[in-house]
Amino acid sequence: MSDTTAARTDTIAAIATPPGRGAVGVVRISGPAARQVGERIAGKLPAPRMAVLRSFRDAAGARIDQGLLLHFAGPQSYTGEDVVELQAHGGPAVLNLLLQATFAAGARPARPGEFSERAFLNGRMDLAQAEAVADLIEASSSGAARAALLSLQGEFSRRVLALLDELIALRADLEAALDFAEDVPWITSETLHERIVALVEITADLIGEATQGRRLREGMIVAIAGRPNVGKSTLLNRLAGVEAAIVSPHAGTTRDLLREHISVDGLPLTVVDTAGLRETPDPVEQEGVRRAWSALEKAELILYLADDGSGLTADDDALLAKLPADREILLLFNKCDLSGRPALRHTDERGRTSLRLSAATGEGFPLLTAEIKRAAGLTAAPEGIYTARARHLDALHRAQASLRLARAHCSKSASPELVAEELRQAQRALDEITGRFTTEDLLGRIFSTFCLGK
Repeated sequence: MSDTTAARTDTIAAIATPPGRGAVGVVRISGPAARQVGERIAGKLPAPRMAVLRSFRDAAGARIDQGLLLHFAGPQSYTGEDVVELQAHGGPAVLNLLLQATFAAGARPARPGEFSERAFLNGRMDLAQAEAVADLIEASSSGAARAALLSLQGEFSRRVLALLDELIALRADLEAALDFAEDVPWITSETLHERIVALVEITADLIGEATQGRRLREGMIVAIAGRPNVGKSTLLNRLAGVEAAIVSPHAGTTRDLLREHISVDGLPLTVVDTAGLRETPDPVEQEGVRRAWSALEKAELILYLADDGSGLTADDDALLAKLPADREILLLFNKCDLSGRPALRHTDERGRTSLRLSAATGEGFPLLTAEIKRAAGLTAAPEGIYTARARHLDALHRAQASLRLARAHCSKSASPELVAEELRQAQRALDEITGRFTTEDLLGRIFSTFCLGK
């Protein structure tokens, strides 16, 4: 018996609500003895999915609290097992006493994510949906929450399973022709090639969608850079919607990194305001400039500000040349309210995109929002994107690589057995996403990142 199977014979318990004080706190119990544990604490259970007011007592019979008792009979429960919930007052002391009472009654402490792990192992959801539970809890923007909900409802899984169905059908036709050549019509090389090409295209579309989903889940780090007094702090305040940074006409006001976590049309961003880039004898400002360059190395998008009145100076050109070559840089000509010129988007002869805007008035900010979303790779409306993780994209890329090899073998009229093997490898990679194929080690890594009680 594996460790995972052995663990499923235990009854587990955990506090399912966040740490701290609140009006209501929930202790969740799941497993074969969940009913008995619940009855030892709160008396006879009500009918499934019915809530009753009960007193909760410890092993000695002392009253802990009074609250609602609910029972969900397996397999029609979150975990697919019998589940009991004790809904008490949300003080830490009360909930800890209740949790200790469940342990005294025969439950053991749940591991992080063990409730969702059992839901997956009992067929209540696939692996991608289980991960979406954690993503929904951790969502840092409304767009990320909507994307996680779509995945939880199975949208990502349906797209992967549709691709798998096409792949399995092709494998079945090819392997039947290989194993029963005398009885099954052979697939022509043209037909085989066309079907593999279609699979490659579907996989590419899925990778594009999943990449957007990962971006909505993880967000993007955006750094604001430029010479002193070009409006970097004003830009941060405008993006954040609050006075996060001190704005002053004196150069060198910002001497440390300022970070704000914001959302732009559902896209979570970490925006970093940096010290003005210049040579300075001030040791404190020197450290600020050093930290600014360090932040620019870590940023995924750099917003480089210049004054629209003076345009790019020789100092700007020198600084732009020193920025990380592998980062996307968006050039912003700020203070168009002072220069008297309208906001616009422009692409120069070198293909470099720039915007003219005003951080002080907000003029041109719809252009900036659109460029940030473009840089993040968001081509669809956030409400149509489902969440995805790095491991999903890794599996999709491996499936794509195998399909491309199968296409190459087919084009070169190589042995059909080689084509069949690459198709098998592609299916194996896709099966990792939903959990059709997985290992206990992978499950352990995935569910250990979940919070307790989920």
